[in-house]
Amino acid sequence: MTPPEWDEAAAVAPLLEEYAQVRLAMADPSAPHDRTRSRRLGRRLAELARVASAHERWRRAEDDLQAARELAEEDPSFAPEIPAMEAEREAAHEAMVQVLAPRDPDDASDAILEVKAGEGGEESALFASDLARMYRRYAERRGWSVTELSSTPTELGGYKDITLAVRAKGSPAPEEGVWAHLKYEGGVHRVQRIPVTESQGRIHTSAAGVFAMPELDADDEVRIDPADLRIDVYRSSGPGGQSVNTTDSAVRITHLPTGIVVSMQNEKSQLQNKEAAMRVLSSRLAAEERARREAEASAQRLSQVRTVDRSERIRTYNFPENRVADHRTGYKAYNLDHVLDGDLDAVIDSAIRADEAARLAAATGGQPA
Repeated sequence: MTPPEWDEAAAVAPLLEEYAQVRLAMADPSAPHDRTRSRRLGRRLAELARVASAHERWRRAEDDLQAARELAEEDPSFAPEIPAMEAEREAAHEAMVQVLAPRDPDDASDAILEVKAGEGGEESALFASDLARMYRRYAERRGWSVTELSSTPTELGGYKDITLAVRAKGSPAPEEGVWAHLKYEGGVHRVQRIPVTESQGRIHTSAAGVFAMPELDADDEVRIDPADLRIDVYRSSGPGGQSVNTTDSAVRITHLPTGIVVSMQNEKSQLQNKEAAMRVLSSRLAAEERARREAEASAQRLSQVRTVDRSERIRTYNFPENRVADHRTGYKAYNLDHVLDGDLDAVIDSAIRADEAARLAAATGGQPA
């Protein structure tokens, strides 16, 4: 139950007004010509449609209950219908509070994932490759596309680092967005298994780090002063120094004020690599600014870890027991083989439920369950 000071009518009124305005904007004949604006409007329309639908259900339940009570005063035979109507009114009320709880404004956005090998040498690089494959398979299951922006492979088929852009088709509702699901992946992922390089069958522990960030729309990208950048070009190379091409097409961009470095080498031209690097850098800077604002508001840093330390973990993948455990939510299951094949729904759902409980508590002034 929500406290009496929660005024649903006052909370929903401006959203219903915005819903009407967005519908008018979407109907404008010029809207389809601006793809970025059209996509943003589509995302917002999907979010506001949920509010409008939940409000209509609640209003209808209120009206039906009031009518039933009035009829029951004149004819007692209507009284048995009232408990079911009260239950529907309560369910509609809770559903509306759920959609009114503040969401992450980036939930409908696409995402960029950077997976980096950490402690554990070649075994960590192989695990980074496993994680990258896991995210690819998860995206396939959800009908999303995955583009590899850059990677540094190793001799045994692992990755020192790999950057993936994960994108949805069309304009998904916020709760179905890429970022709404992948934002919980940021942090250190720990693996316990017998490495391929281990000759005596001993179980080793290593880790890989994942940095997750929402991908910005073109007109939302952070403005970057060219004077703050150092741009280096070099020849692309594969594992073991094997040349990928014979021109200096790879690009490394260093943002001097923050020290963030982004390297791209997968595209054929220097210009394409530079554009891809700038897109990732822009999203990284936006994520840093977002982390700073949230840290100031809550007096704590985000859960994503800047260094890949095995002690700073969000999840453990234990191969001998076929077990996966999320240390933030307490989720545990013995289907690691399925998880690594992209069956991440239950793991991510545990994080979504914990996040929704916290948002609902913040919206209603209560405490998370």
